[in-house]
Amino acid sequence: MKKSNFISLVLLAFTSTLFAQNTFTLSSKDLGGQVIKSQEFNGFGCTGNNESPQLSWENAPEETKSFAITMYDPDAPTGSGWWHWLVFDIPSNVYELNSNIGNIKLKLSPEGAIQSVTDYGIKGYGGPCPPEGHGLHQYIITVYALSTDKLGLDENTNAAVVGYYLSNNTIAKASIIAYYQR
Repeated sequence: MKKSNFISLVLLAFTSTLFAQNTFTLSSKDLGGQVIKSQEFNGFGCTGNNESPQLSWENAPEETKSFAITMYDPDAPTGSGWWHWLVFDIPSNVYELNSNIGNIKLKLSPEGAIQSVTDYGIKGYGGPCPPEGHGLHQYIITVYALSTDKLGLDENTNAAVVGYYLSNNTIAKASIIAYYQR
């Protein structure tokens, strides 16, 4: 191997490792590629505990002023998917949401965070509940690093409006996908 090719290869490996270490990432101790029964919705024919999963993220851009979390099912037979969870105005010094913070009655959300209306018509977490026999559904959970500390929305804001504001204020985002079927 020529010396110049070897140096190029080493440089490529070094820069790839350097950039990979600084990638904005989302993870969960509760999700292993599949939604578990305790996270399933309790209603619409489903009998789960409706417990939101634990989530944590790292390597957010330095200019991040707040975070938001969404959970979306693009496979729902609605023509427009299904929004299961919308949390925004999460302070920039928060890097984890514990299990079940989506239950707004428990008041476990970080100070100032807002959980708005899902497609179930409820505030907080609304777990998976795909139609029986409809096959695997994807549940895309995304953390957004935002350029503003507050979106200026409240808990009655619908998913389309929240999505519009997220789109206009996103610096970076990271997602994980879990699957579920009944």
